[in-house]
Amino acid sequence: MAIILVAIGSNRRHGRHGSPGRVVQAAIAALPGVVAVSPIFQTVPLGPGTRRYANAVVALDWARGLPELLTQLQAMERDFGRRRGRRWGDRVLDLDIIAAGDAVVHTRALTVPHRELARRRFVLDPLVMVAPGWRHPLSGLTARQLRARALRPKAAPAPR
Repeated sequence: MAIILVAIGSNRRHGRHGSPGRVVQAAIAALPGVVAVSPIFQTVPLGPGTRRYANAVVALDWARGLPELLTQLQAMERDFGRRRGRRWGDRVLDLDIIAAGDAVVHTRALTVPHRELARRRFVLDPLVMVAPGWRHPLSGLTARQLRARALRPKAAPAPR
């Protein structure tokens, strides 16, 4: 199996680990096969949340299948106190498989590469720190190129 890229996020304190940044650090320490880690970025929330997020991306050396990794990541989220609920709600820990080399997977439980990857600066900024040359298997763009596109100013709608 190729190197697996996992996005990590937190915007709620944890009773034992503390601040969201410390939650991300604890999650990184608990992940298996970590071979590269981005810095932790502080980001504003998407959607209705109001608390800032701590975000990072790690590269894992994972020899088993993606379904097994997904199961392990979801168990970690539960162990950290994550409760599934409102979309984009506050969460103690969010772990997402964002890429697995050049693999393309689309099942009910998992989509790889992550379908919102190219639009999310809170994923692209740390991703570029870990795997700048990783190439999106559908678009053919590198992580650096995806981030550059996300940084471009959006054109204002034409006046009517």
